[in-house]
Amino acid sequence: MPRPGERQTGDRTGGDPAGARRPATLQEARALAHPLRLRILRLCLDQALTNGELAASLDQHPATVLHHVRTLLATGFLAEEASRPGPRGTTEKPYRATGKSWRLDVAETREAGAVRRAMFEAVAAEIDEAGPGAVIENYRMAMRLRPDQLDALLGRIRDLIDECRGADEYLSPGPPEGDPYAMLIVLHRRPPAMARTEPDLPRRAAPGRPAAGGAPSA
Repeated sequence: MPRPGERQTGDRTGGDPAGARRPATLQEARALAHPLRLRILRLCLDQALTNGELAASLDQHPATVLHHVRTLLATGFLAEEASRPGPRGTTEKPYRATGKSWRLDVAETREAGAVRRAMFEAVAAEIDEAGPGAVIENYRMAMRLRPDQLDALLGRIRDLIDECRGADEYLSPGPPEGDPYAMLIVLHRRPPAMARTEPDLPRRAAPGRPAAGGAPSA
């Protein structure tokens, strides 16, 4: 597990020991730095989907989705499964998420900010797509923490993440159990408080000289 205070950014469903994560390459980080690609990975988590099925779910042109699918295939985030018969005698290629993104840390790459923004956009789109009542619980709060309090809070957050199922278990053969949920956990620093400035006071005029906007002093 990373030491308290170390940055960690990734797309995961949970459970894999944090120590098993490795730094992402620039190519891998760039592949994750797009909300559509993150949504494709989430859609292909529970079942293998074809490009046409993905395009319909995402309300995107099939050619656009295929570009993103190929990027995820080339970087190992998607795997192609056995072809299956499609409509009108065609053959379709289904794709399934590999869980690779759960084992990567993109925090030290140049794409870390882009990946983070892509995560926020993907989550917002998934919530909208899930419809009314999709959000079970949400809070936004501000706090001040001493270093020891920050360490304790990070430990509790990481314990919670480690309680969730890991990639290997989640992607095991057979139909998934339970209903689909997702969670986004973000603990971030706030901008520092603005320094207070003293108001400008009128300068005192020298004897015999008029003050600013006033009559000559006595």
